[in-house]
Amino acid sequence: MTQQIFLNIDAGMVDWARAQFALTAIYHWLFVPLTLGLAVIMGIMETCYYRTKDEFWKRTSQFWQKLFGVNFAMGVATGIILEFEFGTNWSNYSWFVGDIFGAPLAIEGIVAFFMESTFVAVMYFGWKKVSPGFHLASTWLTGLGATISAWWILVANSWMQYPVGCEFNPETMRNEMVSFAEVALSPFAVDKFCHTVTSAWIIGAIFTVAVSGWYLLKNREHKMALASMKIGAAVGLVASLLAAGTGDHSAYTIAKVQPMKLAAMEALYNGGEDQGLTLIAAINPFAQPDYANEQEAPLKIEMPYMLSFMATHDFHGFVPGVNDIIKGGYTQPDGQVALPLSEKIQRGQKAITALGEYRKLKQAKADAGQLEQKKAEMLENMPYFGYGYIKSADQIVPFIPINFYAFRIMVGMGCVFILFFALTLFLAYKKDIAKIRWWHVLAIVLVPLGYVASESGWLVAEFGRQPWTIQDMMPTWIGVSDLSSNAVMLTFFIFLVLFTALLAVEINILFKQIKKGPDHSTND
Repeated sequence: MTQQIFLNIDAGMVDWARAQFALTAIYHWLFVPLTLGLAVIMGIMETCYYRTKDEFWKRTSQFWQKLFGVNFAMGVATGIILEFEFGTNWSNYSWFVGDIFGAPLAIEGIVAFFMESTFVAVMYFGWKKVSPGFHLASTWLTGLGATISAWWILVANSWMQYPVGCEFNPETMRNEMVSFAEVALSPFAVDKFCHTVTSAWIIGAIFTVAVSGWYLLKNREHKMALASMKIGAAVGLVASLLAAGTGDHSAYTIAKVQPMKLAAMEALYNGGEDQGLTLIAAINPFAQPDYANEQEAPLKIEMPYMLSFMATHDFHGFVPGVNDIIKGGYTQPDGQVALPLSEKIQRGQKAITALGEYRKLKQAKADAGQLEQKKAEMLENMPYFGYGYIKSADQIVPFIPINFYAFRIMVGMGCVFILFFALTLFLAYKKDIAKIRWWHVLAIVLVPLGYVASESGWLVAEFGRQPWTIQDMMPTWIGVSDLSSNAVMLTFFIFLVLFTALLAVEINILFKQIKKGPDHSTND
């Protein structure tokens, strides 16, 4: 890998590769959270059947399993395409870190996907072929397999945001894994997994309550609707509280390893101690703020000291803003003084230059002393390798409006869900919720808003780390394949039509299954 390898990339290719990956990821995430959420719901319902032997719970669990199956199939289809895009559109990235990034994806495919695919067959076709206990185990293992699958995918994503457990090998020109445990169990991965999965449970819970509300509106399946609504609301309340807790810890981790993302989320231009958490501010949603000259966002309303506490667990802790990160000079959480961007760029360029010279010396069969000296120079500056491709400060600042507003949508809707699920449980147990028709309508309205909140969280996660494909190691324009942008543009629109059709088909099938309701014709 030399500096020259990446300089002939079509600029349009970068934009279209990013757009295509974003398109695929967004559509994929429409299916995944419902899969993870319904896995818990149907597992609880079949557990009720196993304990009570009541045929009502069997019919109820079978009904929710049908909806799970429709959504599960769609998620698999989009997920496979997503992984293939690493090889087609991001081959430089895959080549540079494939030894690391490929490991969790391989485990996901070999272990987790195999596990969920095996037990989902038993869950659907084994009601009369296996014992009730084994069938119950198969149902939970199907959900567990989907959750383990999410774990390994999130490990891979987390490594891109916090690359650990690896070393650069100048002989192979690749980053190679030196500690699988560090990659698989990094604090960033644990936080991301816990927050992502609990947020997915919220989606499943909202969907369950909404479908139950629809039945009550139609005066159908009264018993099933009330039972499902209670289970959905209970799961949703627990999940919402867990998501709030894991989200708070995620923000603390981000403050340590991705301070620019936190600064973008808060539109914090100039940091300091005693920082307040911004509730809302007048940020132009269509233009990057003039962060270099503005002291703070206009019309800002904040909670005093809360950003310092969230980022440092100290009400008076120092939180760097965008300009602080660019200028450097402040003390980081690890006790080291932050380098200015200009020095990081210089060190990155030294690493690139030293790598090129090392390769030339290697080819010329220079003596070991020269090689070791050049190798030491390269490795000393390797932590800043990616900065060698940065030309200006503007390139390392994410688009602030998207991060700012997406973060507030996510948090705001999270607070709404906590209140909604708590009141749903109260009304279900203390009042006659079947007669509160407007509440059922509210539940249905919250389904698309739940997806908006979930996608907003991913916008923060991915837009917030720009311009990095791998944090501090590889900018996006270095990781793409050397392809014509026209080819990727064509497949972008093909995928847009295909995924939209898949989504329309899924919604249509789900609506038909919901309209049909549970099967009352069998009692086996």
